This record gives sequence, structure tokens and C-alpha cells, in this order.
Amino acid sequence: MAAIRRAEVTWTGPLSTGNGTVSAVSSGVFADLPVSWTARTEESGGMTSPEELLAAAHAACFSMAMSGNLVRAGHPPDRLDVSADVTFDKLEAGWQVVSSALTVRGKVPGISVEDFNAAAEQTRTGCPISKALIGNVELSVEATLET
Repeated sequence: MAAIRRAEVTWTGPLSTGNGTVSAVSSGVFADLPVSWTARTEESGGMTSPEELLAAAHAACFSMAMSGNLVRAGHPPDRLDVSADVTFDKLEAGWQVVSSALTVRGKVPGISVEDFNAAAEQTRTGCPISKALIGNVELSVEATLET
């Protein structure tokens, strides 16, 4: 059964000076978050951006997939802290998302550093958001196992 999630945006004005709001309609967990072109390309100024929302989605997806991979390998994690830094840059072809750099710090009893790093690397290309980005966005992961 497919899961469909919905978000909505209302935008007013031209790109360079306009602004909008984005809302998570399916869950209702956020509404009317402000967005603008300036918040995307300069300082956020208390506004979000599609790239920040993508970073949140990628970090959340990676954390779930990494947990699943570790459980299947017999090493359920006590804790995973994951961040994603998504880079939006102006290239010759125009503005685009160029990379998503994941960082994972984990507390996982009984796993070796090598196996933890291997699980992180497997998850880098295996989580559903990563799969959506592969071929268009450079993906990297930095993994640290806490002892």
C-alpha cells in the first residue's frame, strides 16, 4: 500500500522579492512556515527553504534506514544522531542542489567501528531519500561510533 504525504505552499509576488508559506497537510505538524528566495540563497532570516526541508527528510530517512540495517545485522542501536547538510549552489546551468552530506554518530553496543562504518556507507545509498537523489546529488556520510 502506497503512502502519500501532502504539503502545500502559498506564494505571493515575484521570485526575488516575494515570499510564501509551506504547510504539512498530511500530518499537520507544521503550518505556515515562511519561505523566500532570499532565505534560500542568503541568510535564512528565520525562514525555512526547500533545501532545509530536504535536509530534514534525508536525515530522518537515513536514521530510520540505518537503525533497520543495524537491527538486521544483530546490533540494535541505543542511539543514532544524524544530520544532513544540503548544499544549494549557483552553477553554470543555474541553481541546483549539489550535495547532501550526512553525519551519523551512534551508540551501538557490540559493533566494531568497521561494521558501523560499513552500515553507514550501505545506508548512504540505500535509504529511500538517498535513492531519490542518486545520480543528481553528491551523497557522502561521515560516521562516528561512540564507545
